[in-house]
Amino acid sequence: MTAKTPKQRQQDKRDRDKMSKEDREARLLSRRIVTDLYHNDDAALKRIMARTYIDEPQDIITRLIRGADRMPDDQLNDHIRIA
Repeated sequence: MTAKTPKQRQQDKRDRDKMSKEDREARLLSRRIVTDLYHNDDAALKRIMARTYIDEPQDIITRLIRGADRMPDDQLNDHIRIA
């Protein structure tokens, strides 16, 4: 695979900019998860968001998933057992 030229990258950007929000989301979204949060879980989520200065629940959940994914297996298992 060869590197794209600046002209090709600019054309790709223009093509992405022309897409509707729904088209961009359909292209990027793997799946949608809907979950109910109990009061204590919601309060914990809000505390984490406040401590990290992150305003969007989706953003903090994504970061938590990616952080957990990078943990070694033993550390992840220990962390999950705490919960």
